[in-house]
Amino acid sequence: MIPGFASEKGTDIFVQNSPANKANYRKFQDLSLSNVGVGTYLGNADSETDAMMKNAIKSSILSGINVIDTAINYRAQKSERSVGKALQELIEEKKVTRDQIFISTKNGYITNDADVKQEFWEYIKNEYTQKGVIKEGDVTSGYHCMTIPYLDDQLERSLKNLELDCIDLLYLHNAVEGQIKDVSKEKFMENLKLVFELYEQKRKEGKIKFYGMATWECFRVSSDNPQYLSLNDVIELAKKVGGNNHGFRFIQLPYNMYYDQALLAKNQTLDGRQVSILEAALKLNVGVFTSVPLMQGRLLTPGAMPEFNSLKPSVRALQFIRSSPGILAPLVGQKSPEHVSENLEIMKIPAMPEDEFLALVKKLT
Repeated sequence: MIPGFASEKGTDIFVQNSPANKANYRKFQDLSLSNVGVGTYLGNADSETDAMMKNAIKSSILSGINVIDTAINYRAQKSERSVGKALQELIEEKKVTRDQIFISTKNGYITNDADVKQEFWEYIKNEYTQKGVIKEGDVTSGYHCMTIPYLDDQLERSLKNLELDCIDLLYLHNAVEGQIKDVSKEKFMENLKLVFELYEQKRKEGKIKFYGMATWECFRVSSDNPQYLSLNDVIELAKKVGGNNHGFRFIQLPYNMYYDQALLAKNQTLDGRQVSILEAALKLNVGVFTSVPLMQGRLLTPGAMPEFNSLKPSVRALQFIRSSPGILAPLVGQKSPEHVSENLEIMKIPAMPEDEFLALVKKLT
């Protein structure tokens, strides 16, 4: 198991040694984080994809990216293992140290293990039901479970998969989206408080540094939508559980030139004003990472995005996202050497200045 966690000193040293443009790092929670991160969602659950993903992560880190995102259910636990192997090899090769790299993962969905040759529900029965980790009624119709025994179990598995003593950021994965069809909003918030209590305990145990919510709809939809969640309410809940030094410091949501609600929809209420989720996050000191930057490749087709600054489509998509005020980094999935090489061109140029970005948005809208 790899000891340690991302630190101010370690991430500062990473920036100093990085071949990337030094403007491509942002300070948040005293950490220097690259304004592009690596995602690990897509791909077959096989050894060939394992090797491609591991090599892509290593190439990305050596090119200046120190933000790596995964989830226990991605490729049925194999993505976490690919991240762990990549980091382990880089440390053994003395290319990086643990305290230079920020690792996030997610728990909440029911998942099998691709390395265990069992049918999905047989695995769930053998690993969880028979051991009392999951009881009848714990799993929602969305294949989601946010009970304390299950999330505790999943954290331990994630630590083992990643070969880490401590995870920098643990997200509760699509909690509203996976639960709200089966529980009331009041019951959901009660359950969320219990989850935050678990996470604060795990912080004290040194198994996680921060926690947050990785989401799809809840921070982008209007307040009359059943899936809606107020970020301010979530922060107040975290304060009740963990005090002012609580660990809820990050969220993740979809955002790109097509999914633009995080920037343009004023669906959050803060100090009596209607603001966007990005503005709310800035005011509440919450870092925002974003998913689906390329819409799983659909934004790369000719004409799918407006052109600007003579950038290639993939670089243009990432440039738009990381230049948006309030966003720490888009998380881009990349495996093939060609895609890795093309996407990493973004690390050679700085993000757009805010006035240039706002002028572009005005032009596009």
